Amino acid sequence: MENEKDNFWLYVGGGVVVVVALVIAFKSMHGEAIPAKAYEETRAQIETQIKNAK
Repeated sequence: MENEKDNFWLYVGGGVVVVVALVIAFKSMHGEAIPAKAYEETRAQIETQIKNAK
């Protein structure tokens, strides 16, 4: 019975590690999806359009 309890916590710990690794991986992929330069250019274009509309 003691061996099963140890395996349970091993599985729980492994699951937590996998979830944390996936979250970090997806966050890093999202950051690369929009490069900072492209974001700045788009923001500048939007601000110009807003000023022209006023």
